[in-house]
Amino acid sequence: MPTYDYECDACGHEFELFQGINDPVKKKCPECKKNKLRRLFGTGGAIMFKGSGFYQTDYRSESYKKAASNDKQTETKSESKSGDAKSSKSAKSSDSSSSKSSKSKT
Repeated sequence: MPTYDYECDACGHEFELFQGINDPVKKKCPECKKNKLRRLFGTGGAIMFKGSGFYQTDYRSESYKKAASNDKQTETKSESKSGDAKSSKSAKSSDSSSSKSSKSKT
């Protein structure tokens, strides 16, 4: 539930009120008891994350980022080596098939 800011136009009293989003807007000032209370625009309806848990779970540590980048580099190196091996195998097979076809024609 959000916290809303209120101000009384009669006495100038300002305060914050913790109330639900669907609750009606308060009209009566708790200080002077007049119906001159109005809700102020601001961050009252916004969600505010407080505490250390939010930041610890949503952002990775530097050691994690370094390990992840090292893993990514290792994967790209192994993929490029396996890709070279595959291309050399396919080149050898095409060479052998072309040599077989040239022998059979003669």
